[in-house]
Amino acid sequence: MTVSGSRVARLPAVAAALLTLAAVPSCGQPAQPPPVNAPSAETTSSDTTPSTARTTPGAVSSIEFAPVSQLMNDAIAQHRLPGAVVQIGHAGKVAFRTAFGERKLAGEPGLDGSPSPAEPMTVDTIFDLASLTKSLATATAFMQLHEQGRVHLDDPVQAYLPDFRPANDPRRAGQVTLRMLLTHTSGIAGDLSLDGPWGLDRADKADGLRRALGAWVVFEPGDLFHYSDINFILVGAIIEKLTGQSIDTYVQNNVFTPLGMTDTHYFPATKACGPHEILGNALVVDPQAPEVAACPAGSWSTDLLGRVAPTAHDEDTPGLNPDHGRLLRGTVHDPTARRMGGATGAAGVFSTAHDVGLFAQALLDRLAGRPSTFPLAQSTVRLMTSPQQPGPGPDLRGLGWDIDTPHSRPRGTIFPIGSFGHTGFTGTTLWIDPGSDTYVVVLANVIHQCGGPPIVGLSGDVATAAARTLHLYGN
Repeated sequence: MTVSGSRVARLPAVAAALLTLAAVPSCGQPAQPPPVNAPSAETTSSDTTPSTARTTPGAVSSIEFAPVSQLMNDAIAQHRLPGAVVQIGHAGKVAFRTAFGERKLAGEPGLDGSPSPAEPMTVDTIFDLASLTKSLATATAFMQLHEQGRVHLDDPVQAYLPDFRPANDPRRAGQVTLRMLLTHTSGIAGDLSLDGPWGLDRADKADGLRRALGAWVVFEPGDLFHYSDINFILVGAIIEKLTGQSIDTYVQNNVFTPLGMTDTHYFPATKACGPHEILGNALVVDPQAPEVAACPAGSWSTDLLGRVAPTAHDEDTPGLNPDHGRLLRGTVHDPTARRMGGATGAAGVFSTAHDVGLFAQALLDRLAGRPSTFPLAQSTVRLMTSPQQPGPGPDLRGLGWDIDTPHSRPRGTIFPIGSFGHTGFTGTTLWIDPGSDTYVVVLANVIHQCGGPPIVGLSGDVATAAARTLHLYGN
């Protein structure tokens, strides 16, 4: 999803009506607090850690991270989100991994499409990462091509995408560079227009790319930080052109698999394997469809959908979208990525807190010079996680990473400038601090059922509480 400055520039149509979730019905149903779950083998209960928290066995006791648990449970009680998984890594180990609240609220459709009971959040829940895709998948894959000498940061975009030169804005032909795309300083508009029915009856990636190549430059290239999904749609297109592979295939084989991220995937509907049907551009389970004996290489199994946290109901109108009114589960929430088939450079990756933690830990290990499976050299990781914006403005961006901008609230108040991270519109954040060898992952389904206010402030509070619990930087 597109964000500009410190303001969300595009929200689902229903989000404005849900800024106070505790008082406003959601999708026609009264907003209800998630029920307290009965203790289980994975539950840690105490006076400060209610039984809504399910902690990974073997992790540091959640009692030691009671302030983190309190923040999450309070936010759920205040209807700010249905549920979340938080993972904190420090000094090479997982210090905390706990599930809170509900994955799916009561009365919402289950996998068969009929209303079903609530589903408790579990630590292995798979989340739609939204714009965390930009950092984990796209930027990492792009920098592999940079290491190979196949792309150069200060080359014009037109050198790789010749159609990136519409007549309505000749500045684009030479002024907009790859560095500007990766640092969101290209000046390109925030996102593609969703007017009209393109990509609804059937996903159309080629049409989406054509629209991205023709998007307007609204600011002088190189001058200002202006967050834009179009930037990373174009970066993804360059990866696909140079590798000859779809971005989901390339990233799966060259980023996620080397890192052991076995629960991390793009979920393009056309590559689903198992009982399902495709309605418009969305995938739904079809219990009547025949089982599949074995899934072919390059596909993904619909068996995973039971662990996926649903996001929002489709917000498009029935006249435009044949999938209107269905709960998105395993279908990317970002409407542009959905119209483009579910796999773009801007959004589309689904993952677990465990796998995002694997990525973060491997990156920290590579930066520190320790043995690591991270698929980039130390010098490359240093480059992409340090300020790389071309202009002298106050906003600091790495190559696919946020360092110090209005988007940096998940850093909290203790981790220093120089740490880095990213956010996702669905309620996902990752913040990494090499100085203290720490990372904080918050994966939430904040937009279930029909959209909700961003929780970047909550993620920042969690990061601050984690840093204090770990006694970092004198705290």
